[in-house]
Amino acid sequence: EVQLVESGGGLVQAGRSLRLSCATSGFTFDDYAMAWFRQAPGKEREFVAAITRNGEGTCYPDSMKGRFTVSRDLVGNVMYLQMNNLKPEDTAVYYCNAEDSWRNYWGQGTQVTVSS
Repeated sequence: EVQLVESGGGLVQAGRSLRLSCATSGFTFDDYAMAWFRQAPGKEREFVAAITRNGEGTCYPDSMKGRFTVSRDLVGNVMYLQMNNLKPEDTAVYYCNAEDSWRNYWGQGTQVTVSS
């Protein structure tokens, strides 16, 4: 059974940091590109970060460059998202995603709330 389980969310003040984790099982981790998305109430799901299968390539939308860093542990089959200098507009449910040429898997999400 494929599982993607996010953790590390919570309530933080603006300017603080959080590190999200996405623990995976049930598929060959390094066969899949991985990504983080987020969805705020009343808004569409938004791309946050992506990382290549071997972890050597990453990409981010301009609004998150310099604040967010995605990484992956190919031994432990875990993906991370380090989020620094958080802002209230970063408040959302954060989802991890695994994708290859044929399949697309999603986790259940973890809530991040940033207070001003």
